[in-house]
Amino acid sequence: MHYHQILIVGGGLAGLRAAIEASRSCDVAVISKVYPIRSHSGAAQGGMNASLGNHPEGRDDSVEKHAYDTIKGSDFLADQDAAFILTQEAVPRIVELEHWGAPFDRTEEGKIAQRPFGGGGFPRTCYSADKTGLVLLHTLFEQSVKRRIPVYLEWQALALVVEDGTCHGVVAMDRVTGKIEGFQSDAVIFATGGAGRVYGRSTNSIINTGSGMAIAYRAGVPLKDMEFVQFHPTTLTGTNILMTEGARGEGGYLVNRLGRRFMEDYSPLFMELAPRDIVSRSIQTEINEGRGFPDGSVHLDLTHLGREKIMDRLPGIRDICLHFANLDPITTPIPIQPGQHYSMGGIDCNQDCQTRLPGFFAAGEAACVSVHGANRLGGNSLLETVVFGKIAGAKAAEYILGKEKAGQGAAAVEASTQQQGERVEQLLASEGRESPAQIRAELKETMIEKVGIFREEQAMRQALEKILELKGRYSRLGLSHKGRKFNLDLARALELGCKLDLAEVIAAGAIARTESRGSHYRLDFPKRDDEHWLKHTLAQYTPDGPSFSYADVALPRFPLEERKY
Repeated sequence: MHYHQILIVGGGLAGLRAAIEASRSCDVAVISKVYPIRSHSGAAQGGMNASLGNHPEGRDDSVEKHAYDTIKGSDFLADQDAAFILTQEAVPRIVELEHWGAPFDRTEEGKIAQRPFGGGGFPRTCYSADKTGLVLLHTLFEQSVKRRIPVYLEWQALALVVEDGTCHGVVAMDRVTGKIEGFQSDAVIFATGGAGRVYGRSTNSIINTGSGMAIAYRAGVPLKDMEFVQFHPTTLTGTNILMTEGARGEGGYLVNRLGRRFMEDYSPLFMELAPRDIVSRSIQTEINEGRGFPDGSVHLDLTHLGREKIMDRLPGIRDICLHFANLDPITTPIPIQPGQHYSMGGIDCNQDCQTRLPGFFAAGEAACVSVHGANRLGGNSLLETVVFGKIAGAKAAEYILGKEKAGQGAAAVEASTQQQGERVEQLLASEGRESPAQIRAELKETMIEKVGIFREEQAMRQALEKILELKGRYSRLGLSHKGRKFNLDLARALELGCKLDLAEVIAAGAIARTESRGSHYRLDFPKRDDEHWLKHTLAQYTPDGPSFSYADVALPRFPLEERKY
């Protein structure tokens, strides 16, 4: 058994920032199922928002205006006090990253450069070409190495350890050896990322299975607002690799097969830089109504930007196009389609990142504070990781330093470790004939087709029936490989059980919410309904499926208004 005062699960931006903060006063360790600089945070391309006012058109920007854009973008489901924490902390976090060596692009005056992003009233997105997440991830990992923070590499979390209503650690599997061990700790922070791989056509890396959310859910911690799933407007048709919003921020056009910039029909003021939910629905409408191209795409046209600008500001996009689409965006438009991108919902926690389970905290995409509400603005996800990662680390340290006794729960950790070991042995020994790959493929297809950009009750009920069928088949799973050493068949099968739980919560929550708000767009209920649905969805685990309750949205600053762009 291992012991650390604070255990952080997840080696991306939120987890590393939490580890750096907590290490100032506590013994900290990180568990990551991949090497940290391969975390999905590195796939974020476009940038990170802050009201620096460095762009000529952004001189009048402010914390309040950033908060307003965030809250309006959320379709007024974000908790407004949490949104203000996000925007107030933006500038100091950017400056901190700069001082730690993050290589942001610069203006001619040497200031951090900023570009426009969707739903923003000002150009406030700080960037490093189109590889911002990657350079920030390297920056924070360097800082963690400097502080000698231990990282358990290629360990997969299986369960939270809970005794007498308090979290005492985690059980995890070493993927290299297959050994299952307990990690006792006085506080646990989950920074395990999103659940994109529940869906087909996702920009998310294969590691984004939502396992952290599902583990918390099974331990009795509610999940909040899981029905709100963001679809990014521009993913490369066929592979669904992200084509950053920065491409439109730099002046890229969206064009249908008739050669029209069709966004003037949907958002004449903001055009291509309307919020993501609006642009995604607009693109899908063009495709559905026959104005797309034969491959089910519209075009992202950068050709008018010129070679110099593309090579300077969007070199990563060009590399992706050359290698994965056999085209050069300097001369040829890019075929794109919407794809699943982000989970607005997650583990229910307050502004201190504290969940209802004492000793258990969450941050980043795995958590729901809530700052994104029904729709996240581009540039706010990288910001969320460092703002609330820092807060989670500080509050977890504060929690354990205030405890009278430390190092409790050893017996509970041992018992949970044995229980998880037995679960894994049963899975390995199973002679079932159901293929995890087949179940996974059917789940992804069901979710993207029936609980996607456009939703209606009959299709979602069909999806829920299918998910329950797949859960039944999951109980008869058979693995093709029975070994313990680096058995990815086993690892993926364990993750598949988590995906099925989350899919059930998403579909059931979406059926229950009889309105359209942000990314949740129902053809049978096309209007926002503040009278009945200005509230957060809370899903509690039961053996028979999720039990739903609802919580008020914090609205102390800006009054409700119709969301227009």
